[in-house]
Amino acid sequence: MNPPIVRGFKPYGKEQGADNLEAITLNFEEYEALKLCDYDMYNHSQASAIMNVSRPTFTRIYASARIKISKAFVEGRQIEIEGGKVYFDSEWFRCSSCGCNFNNPHMQEKVTSCALCGSKEVSSYPSNNEETATEDTCYCPTCGFEKRHQHGNRCNKELCPTCNKPMKRRGRQ
Repeated sequence: MNPPIVRGFKPYGKEQGADNLEAITLNFEEYEALKLCDYDMYNHSQASAIMNVSRPTFTRIYASARIKISKAFVEGRQIEIEGGKVYFDSEWFRCSSCGCNFNNPHMQEKVTSCALCGSKEVSSYPSNNEETATEDTCYCPTCGFEKRHQHGNRCNKELCPTCNKPMKRRGRQ
C-alpha cells in the first residue's frame, strides 16, 4: 500500500459556528478499503485478499470508512487521513544493534533511533524487488537463521532451531 497523496479534506462554505466541530479521522486501512472498492473496482473478496484480512474484516473496515465520510459530509466536518494498522513498505528501517525491523508512521519526521532499543545505529530497510522476493522467508532477528515460510504457519509461533527465539516473517513486523 502507498500512502494517500493528501492528508485530508476540508469543507468550504460552512455556516458560521460550524468551525469548532472536531475533525473525523479516516484510518489508512479505511482509506485503502475505499480506494480498492470504489476507485480500483475490486469486489470485497478480492480487496480483502489484497489487504491480507478476512472478507468480514474488510467489510467492517469499508463500512466504517463510508460511515465516517457520510458523517463528515452531512455535518460539514474536516476529514484527516492518518493512523491505523498499516505499514508502508517504503518506510521500513533496521537496527544494527538489536536487529529490530520497524516502520516510520510519522513520515514527515526523520528516523534517528531504533523504536525498540533507542540505538542510533539504524538504516533504511531494503524495499526493492529483491526484498519482496524473499517475503516468503521466516528468519530469526537474533541470529539471522532463515528458512522458507510455510503458508498457514505463523512464523512468530515457531522457535529458531539455533537460538530458540521466536522467528519473524521477512518484510513484516
